[in-house]
Amino acid sequence: MPAIDHFWAVIPAGGAGTRLWPLSRSSSPKFLHDLTGGGRTLLQATRDRLAPLAEDRFVVVTGKAHRDAVLAQLPEVDGGRVLAEPSPRDSMAAIGLAAALLEREDPQAVMGSFAADHVIEDAEAFATSVRLAVEVAREDWLVTLGIEPAFPSSAFGYVHLGGELAGHPGATTVQEFVEKPSVRRAADYVASGRYRWNAGMFVVRPTVLLDLLARWHPDFAAALRAVAADPARLEEAWPGLPRIAVDHAIAEPAAAAGRVACVPSSFPWEDVGDFDSLATLLGAAGGTTVLGAPGLVRDVDSSGLVVPAAGRVVAVVGLDDVVVVDTPDALLVTTRSRAQDVKQVVAQLKDAGRTDLT
Repeated sequence: MPAIDHFWAVIPAGGAGTRLWPLSRSSSPKFLHDLTGGGRTLLQATRDRLAPLAEDRFVVVTGKAHRDAVLAQLPEVDGGRVLAEPSPRDSMAAIGLAAALLEREDPQAVMGSFAADHVIEDAEAFATSVRLAVEVAREDWLVTLGIEPAFPSSAFGYVHLGGELAGHPGATTVQEFVEKPSVRRAADYVASGRYRWNAGMFVVRPTVLLDLLARWHPDFAAALRAVAADPARLEEAWPGLPRIAVDHAIAEPAAAAGRVACVPSSFPWEDVGDFDSLATLLGAAGGTTVLGAPGLVRDVDSSGLVVPAAGRVVAVVGLDDVVVVDTPDALLVTTRSRAQDVKQVVAQLKDAGRTDLT
């Protein structure tokens, strides 16, 4: 199918992925790594997935420290559209900056914001959802892609679906966004069939996004538009921007105001939040799964995930559901059930002043 007219793909590429330490670091976050064994990093795979829809219409927003790496990994993207944040300000600032620039460049634009660190294996189903979302967004809705829950998870937020959206079969209104619930509450959500995982994918006209932001944060919207009018003001204006996620800044209040629609989607989706989810993604079951060179791993009666990233042999004997990540300067040994706790190690290292390891 042809690309979508005036559709722009915005890729926020930020975050350190602390639960994937020591593979993911602040200097080399997870989106710069190939975590699927497919030969493409998560960032490159995101671009590949969106290129048939957007052609060369991309805007990537990343940190100053990562801009050179992003440029090296995405030679197909115009370097002038790889924007460097002076400092982390959360997703609203990054997405809002892209919107402000696109508002001036292409008045007919519809933008889709898709994080650089997600894994989506069914590109065709993803494209179908995006095409419907763009149709809805052209009518001035803020549209989110809601992922069909694979299980009751307390790790994700949820989208509460409303009624069918008139004129757009397959789309619904949104009643509310719900913060990460308890597992018991999540089970109720899944059983009801009226909730979807909030994957943070938004499709919207840039002017609509900024006007919604202006409704609840007028100074924020004005600052972004001023930077777009004079990019030389970015360094000066950026530190004063609020540090807030797009969900809290506009999605939640806009849903309450009846301005948000959803395209419920059933394509497999994974945000690779920790080594347990990575092991699941790689199919770790009944044996030891290796991300990297299999010849470097020796296992005896063991199961789990091993990442031999230091180039030396790793032996695992008699351990179930283990996670071993071996890098040149740090070694992680944990279990899949405790994978979420890896971020505590990063916090301890920061407290000890060992930022060279984080």
